[in-house]
Amino acid sequence: MTTARLDSPVADAVAKKDARGNGRRTLLLLAFICILPVLASYFMFYVWPPQGRVNHGDLVTPTPLPATVLPGAGGQGDLRSEELEGRWTLLFVGPAACTEACARAAYVSRQVRIAQAKEMARVGRVWLLEDAADPQVSVLERQADLRLARADAAWLAALPSAAPGSVWLIDPLGNVMMHFADDVDTTAAARAMSKDLQRLLKYSALGRGGRE
Repeated sequence: MTTARLDSPVADAVAKKDARGNGRRTLLLLAFICILPVLASYFMFYVWPPQGRVNHGDLVTPTPLPATVLPGAGGQGDLRSEELEGRWTLLFVGPAACTEACARAAYVSRQVRIAQAKEMARVGRVWLLEDAADPQVSVLERQADLRLARADAAWLAALPSAAPGSVWLIDPLGNVMMHFADDVDTTAAARAMSKDLQRLLKYSALGRGGRE
């Protein structure tokens, strides 16, 4: 009887240790399951591409967006990086007055999202404003899906330097992973960007049937 009482705390400790180990393994498994669809899309898109395929966007080293919260603009709420997780996001930067390059980025990103048809819900759009002015109303017309927030230094630093009118693609894990240069031919730009995005959507199961 005495031995049983002495062994009981040891057994409890071992059981707790095993439970913690099982918990960690479960979390790691869940994390792997979450990132697997994105890893698969990266692999099929860049490592094992279909023969003869040409990429239109420029791959950049995947860079996570900062955890800082950005003030919303245009009457919208604050923007957090986790809000972009679970779907592919087209992001561009421009002043509230929105120059011609900014307007092209807004138009092209909208056309690209619409072109995804039934997969459109898996694609988001973000305009990061570079100043504190109110966004230009004309740019916002018929663009209810456009998320607006005021950029800070940390978010801008996550976007490698590029010319105005550039569009960045954010993957479903919140990483900046591709860059599309500005093009005055908006039809050609939208077509090229749409082809790249369609391939990524094809190889990634994240967000199918709506945002996850």
